[in-house]
Amino acid sequence: MSRGAKLPDFPWDSLAEAKAIASAHPGGIVDLSVGTPVDPTPELIQHALQAASDAHGYPQVWGTPDLREAIAAWFARRRGATYVDPDGVMPTIGSKELVAWLPTLLGLGPGDEVGFPAVAYPTYDVGARLAGAIPKPAQGLLEYGPKPPKLLWLNTPSNPTGAVLGLEHLKKVVDWARQHGVIVASDECYAQLSWTSDEPTPSLLDDRVTGGDLTGLLAVYSMSKQSNLAGYRAAFVAGDIALVRQLVEIRKHAGMIVPWPIQRALLAAVGDDEHVAVQKSRYADRRTVLRTALQAAGWRIEHSDAGLYLWTTRDEPCRDSVAALAQRGILVAPGDFYGAADARHVRIALTATDERIGAAVERLGSADRHEV
Repeated sequence: MSRGAKLPDFPWDSLAEAKAIASAHPGGIVDLSVGTPVDPTPELIQHALQAASDAHGYPQVWGTPDLREAIAAWFARRRGATYVDPDGVMPTIGSKELVAWLPTLLGLGPGDEVGFPAVAYPTYDVGARLAGAIPKPAQGLLEYGPKPPKLLWLNTPSNPTGAVLGLEHLKKVVDWARQHGVIVASDECYAQLSWTSDEPTPSLLDDRVTGGDLTGLLAVYSMSKQSNLAGYRAAFVAGDIALVRQLVEIRKHAGMIVPWPIQRALLAAVGDDEHVAVQKSRYADRRTVLRTALQAAGWRIEHSDAGLYLWTTRDEPCRDSVAALAQRGILVAPGDFYGAADARHVRIALTATDERIGAAVERLGSADRHEV
């Protein structure tokens, strides 16, 4: 981080009072403020981890060839991206670390700009600041004017809104980026959890977007959501071979290596689609009952077409909504966590047990429409 760069306060620290109020509810807290999985890690992945527990040697920063081949095959099978080459794949220690360090790893620094959506996951902003670069949130490409950013983040499906960028939109972004020499990185970790289609949401690396040319393009993916692997820190990046090789070389020096047992677990996870379908079904059921209860209680849900959150409002300051729900023992994330562009929504996660989701539904149903 360049001298003088200042990081924002960690957003969730500001929820301490609301969390204390929600925790005091007679039925206990229903914490819907974070997207941490609560369901078991699939057994086939646990078994792969256990089988690799004799990990006496150093693992490969680039990932083993069979892992990179499996991830490339997954992109072809699940993301419509048949041009992903195993040489353009690298495992990462979860996706958040890559989001935070990508500007630094790409050599950005003072005077360089990092673009990202105006309503977005806070780590895009943090990553720019860590590199000493300038964070540039924007509603659209036109806001960047004649000086585009060096790196542009996309997030589809969006955290927090659940909005999805279609193929035409992605193609437009790629064409614009290539005209201006911009690197595009797309954070797609909720892609398998689409609620409007049986198919995953579109990828930046989709053949129909790239035409087979992945130059300047990176897609970031995490297994935390679809495979309940948040505790494993198992993720990967893929795309432009030259960019991936640059990341590998720097990470070799820095010792940023995915542990060998995690690489083996990741290999098992990307090779099996059945457990993902099972988990998606669980979230679909929770989403249906929670969405219905919120709407019945007077909340308006917007976007939320994919991912693990409901983006909702009752047209009041978001902190008032957080406080009102906390009185009912429900903790949610305020929209102002995700930028100044939206301070009238709250993000409500689906990542709670069926019992806790049921408790939230009961509390919403017993509340006066104008009270909660």
